[in-house]
Amino acid sequence: MAGVKTTPEIKEITKIERIGAHSHIRGLGLDDTLEARAVSQGMVGQKDARRAAGVILKMIQAGQIAGRAILLAGQPGTGKTAIAMGMSKALGEETPFAMMAASEIFSLEMSKTEALSQAFRKAIGVRIKEETEIIEGEVVEIEIDRPAATGSAAKTGKVTLKTTEMETIYDLGQKMIESLQKEKVQAGDVIAIDKASGRISKLGRSFARSRDYDAMGPATKFVQCPEGELQKRKEVVHVVTLHEIDVINSRSQGFLALFAGDTGEIRSEVREQIDGKVAEWREEGKADIVPGVLFIDEVHMLDIECFSFLNRALENDLAPIVVVATNRGITKIRGTNYKSPHGIPIDLLDRLLIIQTKPYSEEELRLIIDIRCEEEDVEMSDDAKELLTKIGTETSLRYAMQLITASYLISKRRKVAEVDIEDVSKAYSLFCDVQRSSQFLKEYASDYMFNEIKATGDAQPMES
Repeated sequence: MAGVKTTPEIKEITKIERIGAHSHIRGLGLDDTLEARAVSQGMVGQKDARRAAGVILKMIQAGQIAGRAILLAGQPGTGKTAIAMGMSKALGEETPFAMMAASEIFSLEMSKTEALSQAFRKAIGVRIKEETEIIEGEVVEIEIDRPAATGSAAKTGKVTLKTTEMETIYDLGQKMIESLQKEKVQAGDVIAIDKASGRISKLGRSFARSRDYDAMGPATKFVQCPEGELQKRKEVVHVVTLHEIDVINSRSQGFLALFAGDTGEIRSEVREQIDGKVAEWREEGKADIVPGVLFIDEVHMLDIECFSFLNRALENDLAPIVVVATNRGITKIRGTNYKSPHGIPIDLLDRLLIIQTKPYSEEELRLIIDIRCEEEDVEMSDDAKELLTKIGTETSLRYAMQLITASYLISKRRKVAEVDIEDVSKAYSLFCDVQRSSQFLKEYASDYMFNEIKATGDAQPMES
């Protein structure tokens, strides 16, 4: 056969994005008067709980609350973690927010109290202020003298810098020449030189050179020629957590230990020295404490020793705001035979401000399903959403939300534009909810190993 041309198969590279259970949360959805909007920033319903969280948030931002604890209590699937996530987003990047599950502390290779201490210190920020001297100006001319013979003689040079008010010539040493060459600094650039470290930053190109725009390209940034004196004092602010300071000062590899992840146990002497130094900085006005938030989910999983430690830790001067969440009723305190509300000892419960979350109404369930369909990029008919809402009302919100992607995959097999009732019904028949699974277990109880429920009667309540 004659030469047959074959066109190569072209495959599109699709970007895979992980969508989490709370990836649609952008904040608490409150207005300026701390009133909860019906639907805002991914939050739906729970108006009283969100309003209460908003009050706490304002107190945190104003620095009027520290060493307090808040309990988010409610049935499973009522948005406790969503409210904590909303608080995290609303606080912003600068305020530390540490998140952990209570059961984590039992799997770490350190003592329980050390794990809690590290979690506490991850939620406390230190805003450190530093004053540095910088030289900031527009480069008028650079002269670099290279020796004629390649010998031991070092390069020498001069740079002329100017502002709108003055012009000065500076002698350059070997390191400064190398830095200027590395940054490719030339006449017309506006630069800043840190006097302490000698680091050179290129701020942009002077507007006076804008006529050469075509020769530079569109990526060039133009800035005004600096005003005033060439030498200026500048305040630089860093925010680090106490835990990061602990790790840097307790490990031989310094800040690299933060990346290694193997922080290990930190000696109490190191922490005491750091606390003393931070207190000294605060007195001198060099640093401020930024009290953050520590969120402990499933707090009933902590044992009596951890609760005792929390009691003491909350009284410390350097304590963050602790937000804990639980879905338990009156149950045993882990590590004891005593029962208490939420599985938390009474002496700790007395210290907690309790925010109650309530089950969602049918209308709120529908709004949440709308938001999740949009977040997961699923086109779904109104009838299918109504069916999902009905399923969520009779079973649970979490189960209904899990059926969204399953229904979408089933609809893709049918090659239809949007998910319909047929796809939701198919997904409902394929995946059991808790009630149907429990019913199945009762019917076939005798066929399972280690069954603790009598086959003839109903399920007996288990000891919690």
